[in-house]
Amino acid sequence: MKTFKLFRHALLLVLVIGLTNISFAQNKDLPHVVILATGGTIAGTAEGSNQAGYTAGQLGINTMIDAAPGIKELANITGEQISNVGSQDMSIDIWLKLAKKANELLASDDVDGIVITHGTDTQEETAYFLSLVVDSNKPIVTTGAMRPATALSAEGPLNLYNAVAVAASPKSKGHGVTVVMNDQIHAAHDVTKFNTTAVQSFMSPIEGQIGSVIYGDIEYFRKPYSTHTTKSVFSVKGVKSLPRVDIIYAYADMPADFVTSSIKKGAKGIVIAGVGNGNMNAATLKEVKKATDKGIVVVRSTRVPLGDVLRNAEVNDDEYKTIVSDELNPAKARVLLMLTLLKDRSLNEIQEIFFNY
Repeated sequence: MKTFKLFRHALLLVLVIGLTNISFAQNKDLPHVVILATGGTIAGTAEGSNQAGYTAGQLGINTMIDAAPGIKELANITGEQISNVGSQDMSIDIWLKLAKKANELLASDDVDGIVITHGTDTQEETAYFLSLVVDSNKPIVTTGAMRPATALSAEGPLNLYNAVAVAASPKSKGHGVTVVMNDQIHAAHDVTKFNTTAVQSFMSPIEGQIGSVIYGDIEYFRKPYSTHTTKSVFSVKGVKSLPRVDIIYAYADMPADFVTSSIKKGAKGIVIAGVGNGNMNAATLKEVKKATDKGIVVVRSTRVPLGDVLRNAEVNDDEYKTIVSDELNPAKARVLLMLTLLKDRSLNEIQEIFFNY
């Protein structure tokens, strides 16, 4: 135990004295991959190697790179510490910073791809956001870990190794933003976290993964079906903030005043995490109609993990002026709606965006 504590303190010392921008010896024959670190479990530490509790976002980027043997043989690597937070504390400010940095880096002929290390709790939201606002066909890969760096069988180093391999590969061009976890490559639009603790936590339940990466050996099965990156109409250039969009979770006998309260707090849009096919009780639906009559955009999503939300099925969306999320879960529907509300758009235009993005 004493030896482990000394090891842990040494790791933390690296974070304290380490540089936020790093680079390693360059090989002109290798691609150039930039790692942008944001924190999360992959950079987390615990008091012991066999306990569930840990503190996220403790290690610096250089420590994580050094923990992945052979990673410097895949690419010339430079890195920057964007933030060091658990992803439950991920913010729109960090998203905008990541988007700006990614667009700047990928516009350079010197950069071939980007890897973003991230906590797993909101990784799918960050990946999806970036897939909508980064204007490049070069690979952008997010990765993380379910176990902290000090845990027995920590998977973070291999995930980082595979993520760099994917970002460095010419095969990855045109695949948009991907999430690389546990030997799988997922499209940002499709992927979601399905387990609170298991290593095999990330899945694409409707469309399936788009590829695999085994110790750096990459195979793609398909390209993403949704509109992304260079085909996206969205841009956050010069944007300082995004419109507030709230998610309201539906359940039996839910009070209808959630909708009113959300609007009073400044929400410009609302996503209903509905029961079944995006449904809600009659009282809430009545409040939704009042909101949409005032110009508040309301999107019907679902708390159910599988299946599309159908338009004009049990709810008359034309009458209630509501939008359906199609395949998007509530969290991603919120991301898309925030970006959509940056410009004035008709309800028909917004619905087409949700069908295609």
